[in-house]
Amino acid sequence: MRATMNESSPAARLTAQQVIGRIQAHVGVPWQEPTCDTFKNGDPATPVTGVAVTMMATMDVLRQAVAAGANLVITHEPTFYHHLDDCAELAEERDAVLAEKQAFIARHRLVIWRFHDYWHRRQPDGIAEGMIAALGWQPFQDADGAPRFTLPAVTLDVLAATVARRLGARCMRVIGDPKLGLTRAALMPGAPGSLDQMRTLARDDVDVLLTGETREWETVEYARDAVEQKRRKALIIIGHVASEEAGMAACAAWLQTFLPAALPITYISTPEPFWGLTP
Repeated sequence: MRATMNESSPAARLTAQQVIGRIQAHVGVPWQEPTCDTFKNGDPATPVTGVAVTMMATMDVLRQAVAAGANLVITHEPTFYHHLDDCAELAEERDAVLAEKQAFIARHRLVIWRFHDYWHRRQPDGIAEGMIAALGWQPFQDADGAPRFTLPAVTLDVLAATVARRLGARCMRVIGDPKLGLTRAALMPGAPGSLDQMRTLARDDVDVLLTGETREWETVEYARDAVEQKRRKALIIIGHVASEEAGMAACAAWLQTFLPAALPITYISTPEPFWGLTP
C-alpha cells in the first residue's frame, strides 16, 4: 500500500534528498561511509516530479525518464563508466560521449543517485530476492537462505534455455557438457569476483554456477579445466544486466510501499547491449 501525501502541489513535493532519506530509513541497514550509493549528478534539493528506477542509466533510459516526467533517476550501476563514477580523466580529455551525456542530464535537470551497496546489503539482498523470484526458484532454495538451490533434475542445455527465456538474456554463454544432468545450482548475480566464483563452483554441493560476468582468463578458464578434468561442473554466464535487472524491478515495487502515492515511480528496463551470431 502506497504512503499518501496531504498535498499534491509542487510546493509539497519531496526533494531528491528527502526521497533518498526515506530509502535510507527503510532499507533496514545502518548507513555508513564509504559507499558508492551517492548522488552522481544534479542538485539533491531539486523537487521530485517522478522517480525512474533502472539497472543502468543509459542514454535511452535517461530519455525514457524525461518522457515519463521523472527527474530523479535511481540506478543500480554507474552512470559514468567507473565504479565510483569518477570521470575526471575522460572529462579532461573532452570525451564526446561523456560530454553529450552530461549535457543531456544538465539540460533536463536530472538528478542521478546510485543504489547499489545498500540494496545488496538489505536482508534479504534486494537483487538476489528479485532474481530468485524471476527464475521461479523460491521453492528450491536452501533452507539457510544462501543462494544455492536443489532443482528438479535437468540437463545443462535445458537449464540454460530456461534461464535465458525467463530473464530475457539473448547472449548467454555456457561452459560444460550440454547433456550434463544437474540438480545443484548456485546463483551469483553481477560481478562478484573471480575468486568467490571459483570457490563456489568448487563446492561439492554445486554442479552449475550462474553468474553475471567474469574475467575470461580467470573463472572461465577454471571452469574449462574443471570440465576437461571430467568433473561434474558447468558455468552459465548470464550477462551483468540480465543477471540483476529483476532485482531493480523489485526495487521499484519496494519504493511504492513507503513513498507517497502522488509521486510517480517508473521502472525502466535496460536492454542487454550485446547481439551475437550463430556459427
